[in-house]
Amino acid sequence: MKQRLFEIKSNEQITKSVYRMQLAGDTAGILPGQFVNIRVQGQFLRRPISVCNVEQPLNNTTQPLNHATQLLTIIYKVVGVGTEAMSHLPVGTQLDVLTVLGNGYDLSKAGDEPLLVGGGVGVPPMYMLARQLREMGKDVRVILGFNTKDEVFYEEEFRALGCDVTVTTVDGSHGVKGFVTNALDGKQSYYYTCGPLPMIKALLQAAGTNGEVSMEERMGCGFGACMGCTIQTTQGPKRVCKEGPVFAASELLL
Repeated sequence: MKQRLFEIKSNEQITKSVYRMQLAGDTAGILPGQFVNIRVQGQFLRRPISVCNVEQPLNNTTQPLNHATQLLTIIYKVVGVGTEAMSHLPVGTQLDVLTVLGNGYDLSKAGDEPLLVGGGVGVPPMYMLARQLREMGKDVRVILGFNTKDEVFYEEEFRALGCDVTVTTVDGSHGVKGFVTNALDGKQSYYYTCGPLPMIKALLQAAGTNGEVSMEERMGCGFGACMGCTIQTTQGPKRVCKEGPVFAASELLL
């Protein structure tokens, strides 16, 4: 865990209730599937947000990296007072951020044709994962699930990475009608997923347990002290913020 100051470089609305924020600061050590914990002025608890992407320039000299050129991208949904306050923060605001939190995805298990499944605000952590898998030469298939067309985001950003992208909407207003499980073909070498619990349960039932799941769970402290985000696994209780948020699908008791 690192505690650093980041500066907001952009904070833009991308759907009715979802925002994308880019922050300049020290992004070293951040892995796909990890999260950051942001202090919002006037709020007692920090806000845990999944990492969507990090951009770190190559450093071919002996000089230290310029943190002003390292960008952290997060995507968050306005669901309460804290995230509502975040949505109004202007460019240039300094934020106290805890980084390198939690355990991320294991890219070594991907195989040649990994499947990435994201639902709603579970989509953002799939992006950095997809980018790194594509850089490894993997044929990446992505399924993005939303309720309706107006909620869809990052479809084209995944396509720009060279991924095979399928979008599902519950009402059929965009892409395949139905749920993410309606777009499964069973051909993946391994899968990675993040999304709401009903989606996770349906995916595990349809696709089996040869994959990894990032659990969305309400957090208190965000670094393992309060035990507020504990879930049950085959190996006993585990904390989403500390032992997770990524777990082997085979160890989850849902």
